[in-house]
Amino acid sequence: MAKKAYPLRINEDVLAAMQRWSDDELRSLNAQIEYVLREALVKSGRVKLVQQAVTQVVEQTVDLEQNQKKGG
Repeated sequence: MAKKAYPLRINEDVLAAMQRWSDDELRSLNAQIEYVLREALVKSGRVKLVQQAVTQVVEQTVDLEQNQKKGG
């Protein structure tokens, strides 16, 4: 899955809350923002559930790799 860099201007309080949430979920901040956006897209019907399932597998693989690097 190709990723495109995108500069994001965001409120400091929102960013801090997202960072805490991503820490709780053991995701990077970027992965957490992408996860929240993707969930909103699925909920609004703008992305098919099949894409959500594929994305979850990719996320789980990335999370597993990150945990292995952290020694967990």
